[in-house]
Amino acid sequence: MERNSNKIVSSDNESLILVDKEDNEIGHLSKAECHKNEGVLHRAFSIFLFNDKGHLLIQKRSSQKKLWPLYWSNTCCSHPREGEDILDAAVRRLEDELGINGIHLEYLYKFSYQVSYKDIGSENEMCSVFIGSINGDVIFNATEIESIRFIDCESLEQEMHLNSDYTPWFKMEWRTIKDKYSTELEKYI
Repeated sequence: MERNSNKIVSSDNESLILVDKEDNEIGHLSKAECHKNEGVLHRAFSIFLFNDKGHLLIQKRSSQKKLWPLYWSNTCCSHPREGEDILDAAVRRLEDELGINGIHLEYLYKFSYQVSYKDIGSENEMCSVFIGSINGDVIFNATEIESIRFIDCESLEQEMHLNSDYTPWFKMEWRTIKDKYSTELEKYI
């Protein structure tokens, strides 16, 4: 696991997909505007990838992130851009952030949440959650990610219980996966 170039793969000017509570597309707005104040509900995704030992790949968000910098989060999370299918966006971001391609992702569920970070901004997302496996090299993008590591589920549970340096969506999603999607999770751990 190593860093790759500092290639810029995201910007505040990206046009994200605004949705209603049923995930119907209702417009577009810049990434920066979507995350101001309480946020504007927009489409997003989260990915959980496990290696052949059943360990989850997690990332520490870059210090350059406006929201939750240097917090640990799930393998990859981002947004589809205007006109982009959510699965295509997930595949693109795995390549952009972690140098991973050719991964089969299994859709688990969708949920909406809103959470503020200090007085800086908020996440207000309709998030689709995917799971999959990884068995190749990971080369992370240093503009997006500070560091990465694999962690077993028991250690993750302990750390989440003891530490507050995990993103709120990661904690919500992990609880839901463990509580409601244990059959799917067991295929990977």
